Amino acid sequence: MTPTAAPPRTAAPGPAAAPPRRRSRAFGSATPARTALRYLLLLAVLFLVIGPFLWQLSTSLKSADEDVYTATPHFLPESPTLANYAKVADTVPVWTYAANSLVVAAIAILGNVVGCTLAGYALAKLRFRGARLVLGLFLATLILPGEATIVSQYVTVRSLGLADSLVGVALPGALAMLNVLLMRTAFAAVPPELDQAALVDGANVWQRLWHVGLPNVRGMLSVIVIFTFIGAWDDFLWPLIVLNDPQKYTLTVGLQYLNGTFSANPRLIAAGTMIAFLPIVLVFAVCQRFFFQGVEEGAVKG
Repeated sequence: MTPTAAPPRTAAPGPAAAPPRRRSRAFGSATPARTALRYLLLLAVLFLVIGPFLWQLSTSLKSADEDVYTATPHFLPESPTLANYAKVADTVPVWTYAANSLVVAAIAILGNVVGCTLAGYALAKLRFRGARLVLGLFLATLILPGEATIVSQYVTVRSLGLADSLVGVALPGALAMLNVLLMRTAFAAVPPELDQAALVDGANVWQRLWHVGLPNVRGMLSVIVIFTFIGAWDDFLWPLIVLNDPQKYTLTVGLQYLNGTFSANPRLIAAGTMIAFLPIVLVFAVCQRFFFQGVEEGAVKG
């Protein structure tokens, strides 16, 4: 009897092929319309922030023959000139006022960099009795507005014999409580293992501050330098109260003479505004590299 061949096996019916899926957008991705809207909003904000400064720059470069009060103002000057800047320098001692402002800003920056660094490191890394109380007092001073303490500040400066002096102008801003808290936060972000390793190697407090703490908070120091300079350079009320001698005026106080003398000539006022604004741009351009470098490093250097 001959063997019969086995019947061929039939493949089991598999599941039906699924229809092709739509490609879903990644989480957080925006459509082209939303991207265009974002860029439009960014351009609008940029125009609102940078537009006034560009307009002041354009006005300061316009000649006396151009009408700045026309119904259809021209953004670009027809015949740019630097005569307005020269006239401002001839009217008020701009360079003397700028030097006075630089002295005040230098004292304020030095006081904040040194004092806030030491105070912030002590609050973040040192253990002493009453540390929480001191931190609470620092926080309490932030509640008071500057106008509430300006009279007591003037009485203190006058009692120290520093009235009508640049040191008296810079003294109240030479140690800002907000900068102390910023430095404390920056030092607290440094891993404690680094301090412990330095302590095992025999480093004292000053060596730990110089070799471990400061290299990791350079980004925060640049922030303090930038904002302290801007605050000291742009301050108007406090120098106006303290100073009596016109030769000791800071730039912001001295340039107010232009508003009273040349109120009908906005070209000179715009030129004085740009003279006071350009040093701020220069300082930020110099320090912004360290600022963004510290932000990218996360304030801690590995």
